[in-house]
Amino acid sequence: MAAELEETSVSYEELRDLENEFDEVEVEIIRQQYALSKSLYVKRAELVAKIPHFWPLVFEQAPMDIDEYIQPSDSAVLLASLKSISVSRFELDEDEKNGDPRSVAIRFEFADNDHFENKVLEKKFWWRQSTDGFAGLVSEPVEIKWKKGKDLTDGLLALVKAVYDEQVAKPKEPTPAKGAKKEKVPLTKNQKALKEKIESTGMGGVSFFAWFGYIGEYVTAEENKIAVAKEKEERQKRKAGEEVPKKDEDEEMGEDDEEEEEDEDEDDWEDDQEIFPTGDAIAMAIADDLWPGALNYFIQAQEPDMMSDVDFESDEDDEDDDEETGPKRPQKKHKGACAHGCAH
Repeated sequence: MAAELEETSVSYEELRDLENEFDEVEVEIIRQQYALSKSLYVKRAELVAKIPHFWPLVFEQAPMDIDEYIQPSDSAVLLASLKSISVSRFELDEDEKNGDPRSVAIRFEFADNDHFENKVLEKKFWWRQSTDGFAGLVSEPVEIKWKKGKDLTDGLLALVKAVYDEQVAKPKEPTPAKGAKKEKVPLTKNQKALKEKIESTGMGGVSFFAWFGYIGEYVTAEENKIAVAKEKEERQKRKAGEEVPKKDEDEEMGEDDEEEEEDEDEDDWEDDQEIFPTGDAIAMAIADDLWPGALNYFIQAQEPDMMSDVDFESDEDDEDDDEETGPKRPQKKHKGACAHGCAH
């Protein structure tokens, strides 16, 4: 494939630039859609505020992308005390023309409950680029004031917050030059504790509330500004026919470099301190699916609990098809009766 591309006059950089143009169109669509739908979401909020347990029922019917991470203990808290959820494109609220529509804030409001004191838990996700090529959502840990003996994350969230605060307090080290050996830095007390906690806990069965500890890549606003400006400059040069040096990531890596990288991966755990690795995907599932589709999920929650014989036969046929054609994305399961005695 690479050889075929080499035989043409098309370069990887041209393909990337075109892909970036498609991305810019999608970003602009999000910007326009947010402006057009803002008043509708205000109207919806006023309506659903009159419906008892609206948001707990919506979250109970959450799409599988979210539902698979909700433990029974999480579900009990959400059903008993979740008052509302809201999503905002906060950078657009601050600067409608220049803010990035891909940055989102997800806000949960709670009534008094037995597990934590917070009435509001809001998690922000910034869309940022790094100077080493990363582009995506980054966040900061959100502190939850757990009541004694009620921490559903069993200390994970507090530890990742402590480690993140240490990281922010010291200047970010520059990316080492290609081929340069990365200097080993001793782990702090909090880093050691977090590492041991992650290793002993594993990722299976982690509370949904650990999602509030998602960080992703550590990319500052300043680094993002530099990376965006650099990319824009390079694209303009290529458009004008000027030569732009290729990035190191496009060059082939020798065996010695591969071995060195493997050793560094084993010793450097800082890139593997994430307590909820799919946190950005959950954020997008909430912002792009659960939030805009809340009315449909609420209606789905009102469907009859009992399935007909035809439904059972259909499920059996689906299982047979799965055995023949391989696994498919599971359909949304119908959950049991509302814990609040809602009429169905």
